Amino acid sequence: IKYYGYNFNSTIIDLLKSKIFIIYFYLHMRGIFVDKKRILIIVTGRGIGGDAGTALNVYNALEKRGYDCEIALDESAPGLLFKKNDMGWNKVIIPQAGGHSATIMTTIKAGIRAIRGVLQTRKLLKSKKFDLELGILGGGAIVGALGAKLAGIPTVSLLITPLDTKVCSHIGTPIILPENNLFLAEDIPENMVKSFSPVNDNITHGDKNKALEKIKEHSKEAKEKNPDAIEFDENKPTIVFSSGSSLFEKTAQAINQFSKYSDKYNLVLCGDPLEDSVLNYIDETKMINVGFIDWVNDLLCLADLAVLTNDGLMLHEAMVCNLPVVILKRVKWGRYHDMVSIFKGATVECDLEDLDEKIFEVMDNYDEFAKRTDEYRTAILNVGDNICDIVDGYLK
Repeated sequence: IKYYGYNFNSTIIDLLKSKIFIIYFYLHMRGIFVDKKRILIIVTGRGIGGDAGTALNVYNALEKRGYDCEIALDESAPGLLFKKNDMGWNKVIIPQAGGHSATIMTTIKAGIRAIRGVLQTRKLLKSKKFDLELGILGGGAIVGALGAKLAGIPTVSLLITPLDTKVCSHIGTPIILPENNLFLAEDIPENMVKSFSPVNDNITHGDKNKALEKIKEHSKEAKEKNPDAIEFDENKPTIVFSSGSSLFEKTAQAINQFSKYSDKYNLVLCGDPLEDSVLNYIDETKMINVGFIDWVNDLLCLADLAVLTNDGLMLHEAMVCNLPVVILKRVKWGRYHDMVSIFKGATVECDLEDLDEKIFEVMDNYDEFAKRTDEYRTAILNVGDNICDIVDGYLK
């Protein structure tokens, strides 16, 4: 009798003495008899920006822990980030009310779509026999939590807006992220957990030489179109300006303003303009505009300072890369999050008119600001494991 090449004509004792056989048999039997628990991650947004990045980071952490995960996006989402990672996704209706900028009218419209989305989610969870649902922010968290409740399975929700917090606060385990108003509250309900945003492990493996190569390549292409386009100067410090995957007008105004104030730095702008009018602020004779990129980890390792918005994943990634941040307030639809109180000593915040002064304040005290980022680095890197521990509590 043979089993995967092993002859059973020898005695059982002889077989058991074979360490190779024991290890092989153990691993093989685990693959047969231990079913992987299945998790559906429902993501708000277009599958491009920080929401998608957060979802991908959670997905990778859970897969690493041994779970079988799938993604669900809104039926109209292009899902570019997931395409770049060769990942497919399920399609359900995921409404968006506008986050912190939601109005009564947008909330009503989103609520009507949410009813269909919840029913679709319940059907998907039941038909594919998922063991747990994990909702990522806004509409994704709301549709996911309600759909999971109807399907009779546990749910975990990452929450940042007043609406998703109100709906999901008593369903499963709500995880409160820094953009949520409750993050700085001293007392929160016992079922809630405060957490930084999850980042990918590879953010610490950025290569500044790769970033330098890509920027030089971009500068060369820009110079072919415009002989006066600026080139990257390796002898100058580098400041990155970004409002995430999308370039908002105020961030473009900020780099334009500072480029006129000082030529002591390489100024790098990233993000895809929300509107063509934003391009009017981009002067490639004074700044390098790399657009939407998927090598943020490399760019942050090259940079000396980042000018970011007061929300989003990139702020956490900057802390992990020991990069001080100047936070430009009210970039996205006028909303405000008190990130300076969360990342004390590693960030400063300002309005557009005070930007130039704040940049020089950080650069003049650079070592002190950079050192303070270390206080948050480990905690942020542990978020993925912490979320896995919460899921383990339901499924193991």
